[in-house]
Amino acid sequence: MADLPARLGAHALVDLVLDEESWVSWDTPPARRDIGEEYAAVLAAAEERSGVDESVITGEGRMRGRRVAVLVSEFGFLAGSIGRDASDRLVAAITRATREGLPLLAAPTSGGTRMQEGTPAFVQMVRISAAVAAHKEAGLPYLVYLRHPTTGGVMASWGSLGHVTVAEPGALVGFLGPRVYEALYGQPFPEGVQSSENLYAHGIVDAVLPPEDVPEILDRALTVLLPDRAAVAREAAPGTDDPSTPAELDALEVDAWEAIQVSRRPERPGVRRLLRYAATDVVPLNGTGQGETDPGLLIALARFGAAPCVFLGQDRRGQSPSRPLGPGALREARRGMRLAAELALPLVTVIDTPGAALSAEAEEGGLAGEIARCLADLVRLDTPTLCLLLGEGTGGGALALMPADRVVAAQHGWVSPLPPEGASAIVHRTPDRAAEMARTQGVRATDLARIGFVDRIVPERPDAADEPEEFCARVGAVLQAELAVLLGRGRVGLVEARAARYDALGTLGTPPTR
Repeated sequence: MADLPARLGAHALVDLVLDEESWVSWDTPPARRDIGEEYAAVLAAAEERSGVDESVITGEGRMRGRRVAVLVSEFGFLAGSIGRDASDRLVAAITRATREGLPLLAAPTSGGTRMQEGTPAFVQMVRISAAVAAHKEAGLPYLVYLRHPTTGGVMASWGSLGHVTVAEPGALVGFLGPRVYEALYGQPFPEGVQSSENLYAHGIVDAVLPPEDVPEILDRALTVLLPDRAAVAREAAPGTDDPSTPAELDALEVDAWEAIQVSRRPERPGVRRLLRYAATDVVPLNGTGQGETDPGLLIALARFGAAPCVFLGQDRRGQSPSRPLGPGALREARRGMRLAAELALPLVTVIDTPGAALSAEAEEGGLAGEIARCLADLVRLDTPTLCLLLGEGTGGGALALMPADRVVAAQHGWVSPLPPEGASAIVHRTPDRAAEMARTQGVRATDLARIGFVDRIVPERPDAADEPEEFCARVGAVLQAELAVLLGRGRVGLVEARAARYDALGTLGTPPTR
């Protein structure tokens, strides 16, 4: 592989990422159990060459003032391979980080299992994965930086379990090392497949960044993942729960067909401008982590004011007639839902779609099943949820991100089972009566507020496309206040209250035509 990155040693990476003179090692000398003379000589030579006594170093330090636990591979020690002593060290450090409530930063670089120890070393990956899983189950962040190279059992265990995973540019990252593949199959592995850039293109890693940029993304991620709860509580605006009065709703009311046309304006701000103008500490994530990505969905960690969230936004710029919102986007969304649950963060979903894909590929990709699974995940999610109806809300693609504890809508936002043209074609055998259908179906934000589905409406003055920065700032302020209130309520009884909310909606009829 051409232009491979220069390899930083473990201590050099620690010095680059952690605050000066903050590193404290947690390591004790390796036990070196049941090893023969030949292997002992190999280990002694590796220690002499690398300057460390095992293939991993562990400890703690400060990263921009924040206490963190760290696991770092040293490739210079037998290619960063993992044997029993390295496994003991990793498991002890992960367990200690969990016990002490510390976020965990991992920077593997390894050829995988140590061949001199064989299967007893290979099965250690089970212990390491179990320790990482327990750390995550405790609601603690686990952030991974994949360095060149990371392969084998390391990639298939602690290298692939991060809440956020970043890779080094040009790094060889994959399961089966190319030299092993060639030895087994008599031909070279396809060029470029096991590169960090290719993994990013396939939604397996969240970013590709050089080592010097790692402290910045770690700091932004931990700022979101470890929020200042006191600061969030101060931002909880009184009166957030108050519904709009009938007079206020009348003042915000617009013609249904006009709202739909306004929402379709190409200049209308979408999720990217919302994050740019209204959010801070944004950490874009990428794909499902399982080999799939869809440009129609934006997934990120972000803060609105002091309030943190996992952010799932349907991206109007990423969707097109040739690439509509597909099942991969919903699988990305479900990754975000899992992150929110694991980290006890609120989930913000943003609806802005002309509809999900209608194609053979979408059917074969399980679109209907993914919509159903999104709905099931959202209604049972044990963390606060907030939905923003930003623009178009058509069909199952919109419905998949809709269930929430609170729903905020832009003044020209709307929701419909089909585009009005499609509804007209079904009822009237022609799309020409779309405006009439829109006016009779109760699609507007104000209609939805009257039946209790929408809790707050953000005005457009008179159209978000003509005042994008100001509109996004207003939306951001509402999201900030709503998130602060939701965080203040806690998680006890959350799922039951959400179920009761939607049970109540089931008793309501269609709003009057206006």
